[in-house]
Amino acid sequence: MRESFRGEVLYALSPDELDEDGLTDELRELATAESGHVLVCRRGGCPSWPARLLAFVRRDPIEAVTIVADEPVDVGEQITVPVEETPLSGVYRATCSPQVE
Repeated sequence: MRESFRGEVLYALSPDELDEDGLTDELRELATAESGHVLVCRRGGCPSWPARLLAFVRRDPIEAVTIVADEPVDVGEQITVPVEETPLSGVYRATCSPQVE
C-alpha cells in the first residue's frame, strides 16, 4: 500500500555505512538489495517548541520511521516522499526520490 510521508530526517546512513551501524540483518539486506540510503525520520516534520512541550506533557512520543531511499538526504532536512510498506515493522521503501522542503 502506498502512502505519502512527510517528516524530518533525524539520522541518515549511506550504503557505505550500513555495516558500521547496529542495523538488524533484515534491514541491512533490504537496504543493500536496493542500494539504498537508510533514513530515520520523525513523522510529521519538526514540531514547534510548544508542540514538543505539549507532547511531553501528554506523553505522546515521537513516531520514528525508517525509510530506504535511493537518494541521500542530509540530517535535519524536511522531506516528502511516497512510500510503500515492507515486511519489516516501521520500515518503508521510497517509491521515488525524496523531495526536500
